[in-house]
Amino acid sequence: MENNKIADRVSVQTIIANLILSVFKLIIGFIGNSSAMISDAIHSASDVFSTIVVMIGIKMAAKESDEEHPYGHEKMECVAAIVLAIVLFITGLGIGVEAFRTIFSGNYENLEIPGILALIAAVISILVKEGMYWYTRYFARKINSGALMADAWHHRSDALSSVGALVGIFGARHGFVVMDSAASLVIFVFIAKAAYDIFMDAIDKMIDRSCDENTQKQIYECILETENVLGIDLLQTRIFGNKIYVDAEIEVDGDVTLNEAHDISELVHQRIEEKFDMVKHIMVHVNPARS
Repeated sequence: MENNKIADRVSVQTIIANLILSVFKLIIGFIGNSSAMISDAIHSASDVFSTIVVMIGIKMAAKESDEEHPYGHEKMECVAAIVLAIVLFITGLGIGVEAFRTIFSGNYENLEIPGILALIAAVISILVKEGMYWYTRYFARKINSGALMADAWHHRSDALSSVGALVGIFGARHGFVVMDSAASLVIFVFIAKAAYDIFMDAIDKMIDRSCDENTQKQIYECILETENVLGIDLLQTRIFGNKIYVDAEIEVDGDVTLNEAHDISELVHQRIEEKFDMVKHIMVHVNPARS
């Protein structure tokens, strides 16, 4: 519940910031005659929709297990991230197609030179969006939210696109008028890369990818350090949304009673779930130690 409150607070704050920033950049884009800044404004506006998708995904993922979903709803965060990636790519594609048409039309005489306001707006956008990236990233890691982390990378892609806008506007103001449109094309590349990374990360989590090597090593060592555990025959992990499921086969003295073997497995279960917050459940199977 506390994690949901954190995610909601961060999301609302970023929605407000993106609304203000997108309107600001759109106005400056039109006043300053910059297609790159207008493209950047559209990118920022798409962040608002993306953040709303993230909020919905996190709320659905937090729902308790039920009869139809006995393992919970954590993968809804992955669904939200996939929707975010698709929206991000479509937004970038629209920007890229328009820039491509302008560049290869060859009609550069009618292109207007961006004003100094567009240049200033690009610098402000870079600073704000980079700050939003680090802010969202911090809380995404704190609550282990894949959807919120995807939103953070959306902010980073916006900051990078603003860098492209800055370069394009600067070039256009120094005689290379087509650079403003070229910057929009670069912005599309940044957006497409961010969309691809978000999409592939979500897909990995939906198809039960194992957790990272370091976490798996820590789980292994924790099990092995448990009293009366003589060895580990098997250790498997799988990522389920923002949680981890663990399957372990441990070795114990073959002469212990069934009750004693059960107590050892329960101790392993308790130690793992207490030490690793991201582990939702561990299934422990007990084998007699090889003589």
